[in-house]
Amino acid sequence: MSQRIAIVGAGQSGLQMALGLQANGYRVTLLSNRTPEQIRGGKVMSSQCMFDRALQTERELGLNGWDDACPPVEGIGLAVPHPEQAGARAIDWAAPLDRPAQAVDQRLKMPAWMETFAARGGDLRIVDVGVDALEDLTREHDLVLLAAGKGEIVSRFERDASRSPFDKPQRALALTYVTGMVPRTPFSRVCFNLIPGVGEYFVFPALTLSGPCEIMVFEGIPGGPMDRWADARTPAQHLAESLRILQTYLPWEAERCERIALTDDNGILAGRFAPTVRKPVLTLPSGRLVFGMADAVVVNDPITGQGSNNAAKCCKVYLDAILARGGQPFDQAWMARTFEQYWQYAGDVVAWTNTLLTPPPPHILALLGAAGQAPTLAARIANGFDNPPDYFPWWTDPQACHQLINQYVAEAA
Repeated sequence: MSQRIAIVGAGQSGLQMALGLQANGYRVTLLSNRTPEQIRGGKVMSSQCMFDRALQTERELGLNGWDDACPPVEGIGLAVPHPEQAGARAIDWAAPLDRPAQAVDQRLKMPAWMETFAARGGDLRIVDVGVDALEDLTREHDLVLLAAGKGEIVSRFERDASRSPFDKPQRALALTYVTGMVPRTPFSRVCFNLIPGVGEYFVFPALTLSGPCEIMVFEGIPGGPMDRWADARTPAQHLAESLRILQTYLPWEAERCERIALTDDNGILAGRFAPTVRKPVLTLPSGRLVFGMADAVVVNDPITGQGSNNAAKCCKVYLDAILARGGQPFDQAWMARTFEQYWQYAGDVVAWTNTLLTPPPPHILALLGAAGQAPTLAARIANGFDNPPDYFPWWTDPQACHQLINQYVAEAA
């Protein structure tokens, strides 16, 4: 195979794509703005809990190097504080996943994958890529993929207003990686906590540089009482703010945290961004094309934990399309078709995620409440995280939702 492909961005999708193409005989150039050492020594980048179908795309490429070391995420739980009784929960249930999820710190995974790519003879370049560099890459390669979710180049891809209902951030986001948290029993889980009018908190087991840990994820409504990360200027202050939120709103989560400590001073992150869908093809001044993938073109709020899952699944769609293309040129029509194939999946993820950024309608409150009475309904909701299209039509259609509730509640009775 003589085709040459360049990939800008060494995250989940870019690295998985580079290694997948390499295994299929393509000559691959991978461009990262940081070395493996800089990534290992830097700040955490995401929460990256990956469910089974996304993990399967890694297993197919032999990239699942942490299965024995990473503590499994065995279920999903949901709690909502009671509006009138302090410390009580109006909704509280948990259900096992059919197959476990896992979260491997990207500071562990990405450097290892970069080193594997280079050891297999890949052309790894450490450089900040601008328009001039993209022009050079498009001249030297048959296809250039942009897999970086941030930076000046990404903003050159046109926002797709018809698929992007929000034009500003919907949550103030923060991550806190900790050790010493009391585990949930009888099975480990992503513990989701929805605090109406304030925001969301979820937490789950993971693997970091120093070993097993828990990742705390905070999603505060902008300007609200969970949007105080700007005042937390040191790692210790960030940890203290994390604990303040739990002690104020979620005492059952605070109870688990009496002995927690940061995994490391870089185990914290705070920021915000607008969920955005972009048009997938960038036309350079020369007229040559760059094809966007994963976070470069579909970036969701992390409230549903789909970022790394989307990246892996986008890679699978794109990789299959490249392999099926054979030696034919990667023209604009092929790029548009390939993206739309991914969008058939990603569109449902976007729709589902965006519903959770607005106050829940009555049928969703009824659904989440009914899951506490019907364990099989709770399991249906939990396992949707692995494949969000399974939530439709009933997640957005009140009539279909009430039919589903009635079916499961009757079976439980």
